[in-house]
Amino acid sequence: METRVTKLLGISCPIIQGGMAWVAEHHLAAAVSEAGGLGLIGGANAPGEVVRQEIRKAKQLTDKPFGVNVMLMSPYAEEVAKVVVEEGISVVTTGAGNPERYMDAWKRAGIKVIPVVASVALARRMEKYGADAVVAEGYESGGHIGEQTTMTLVPQVADAVSIPVIAAGGIGDGRGVAASFMLGAEAVQIGTRFVVSKEAVVHENYKQRIIKAKDIDSAVTGRSHGHPVRCLRNKMTREYVKLEQEGKTFEELEYLTLGALRKAVQEGDVDLGTVMAGQVAGMITKEQTCKEIIGEMMDQAFELMGRGMLR
Repeated sequence: METRVTKLLGISCPIIQGGMAWVAEHHLAAAVSEAGGLGLIGGANAPGEVVRQEIRKAKQLTDKPFGVNVMLMSPYAEEVAKVVVEEGISVVTTGAGNPERYMDAWKRAGIKVIPVVASVALARRMEKYGADAVVAEGYESGGHIGEQTTMTLVPQVADAVSIPVIAAGGIGDGRGVAASFMLGAEAVQIGTRFVVSKEAVVHENYKQRIIKAKDIDSAVTGRSHGHPVRCLRNKMTREYVKLEQEGKTFEELEYLTLGALRKAVQEGDVDLGTVMAGQVAGMITKEQTCKEIIGEMMDQAFELMGRGMLR
């Protein structure tokens, strides 16, 4: 399938893997890229040298394009911003902030810059500063979220900018891909479904918690201090919400989740850890390879929309 996004990124399928902290490492990024999509290494809160090693390991596994997600609120964001230039990365996505201070350097290096946005205003600003595309991420997604749903955000962003729009949030199969194209997107970003891919180096408890999730198992913490995070309900989320209702400070609440994502992803503690996952978790029922996931999604999208409409 050819769209402006596939041509921009040099990929064959309009599917981008989310830059999920502790999940999006070199094995997963390389597998997604080998399957025709765009794999991403998640910079998260990792120092620049850690990200550099992840990039080099991914290059040993694939010669296909892959990118890095730079979390702008990380204390190491400036280091990572330099590393992606030094390592010849072709695509950068950004989240948790405004990437304007790095845009000139990235553009001079020939890097395609794709910020994640949760509003029309930020999408317009990113276009003004030279972004090559934007990811319009809806409220349904896992991790840090905005306030608009994918259904409402994507068409408004698509109407507001001339650069390509990539839809994210609540997309887990070919129906979501087809719907995103109907809304004006030219690619999709997928997170939660790739967490349970065979290539994802994630604890089996985490994967099984997603696979067994029901439609009502999603929870949002952090609303009271303006930093909402979507994850699956467990002992930690119940305690967090209880403390929020009691009016605890941001610092007290954050102490509860210190290291909790790593605890879930790497140690398999799905009771006290943060099991970040989108609302789409209730649709995911099995572990597959990245190639199987992408192939299944694209086949279903083609069947629903017809090949002629997607060319």
